[in-house]
Amino acid sequence: QVQLVESGGGMAQAGGSLRLSCKASGSIFSTNVLGWYRQTPGGERELVAAVTYPNIPQYGDSVRGRFSILRDNTKNTVVLQMSRLMPADTAVYYCNLKTRPRWLQTWNDYWGQGTQVTVSS
Repeated sequence: QVQLVESGGGMAQAGGSLRLSCKASGSIFSTNVLGWYRQTPGGERELVAAVTYPNIPQYGDSVRGRFSILRDNTKNTVVLQMSRLMPADTAVYYCNLKTRPRWLQTWNDYWGQGTQVTVSS
């Protein structure tokens, strides 16, 4: 089985910083993408940032230039560093893993439990 364990999150003031961490364990193929999504109540789940194996990142338009993502492939962990936070960043953040064997085109998708991030003005 694949397990995603999240840590970090909490409360911050506008302009502040927070860090989220996620550790993946289990059977993970070398072709994979590990990252973070977020969702507000009644809203759609949207991409925050993700990074391919080994180290190619991608960012959502609303966070590019403020957030950074980094993964440690020896530990199967990914860290999201959030800076210059805004109230609009308030959401539940979910760790995500997409993985597949390289000879197939079908991806397997896994999710963490979610962690709350609240930014006050």
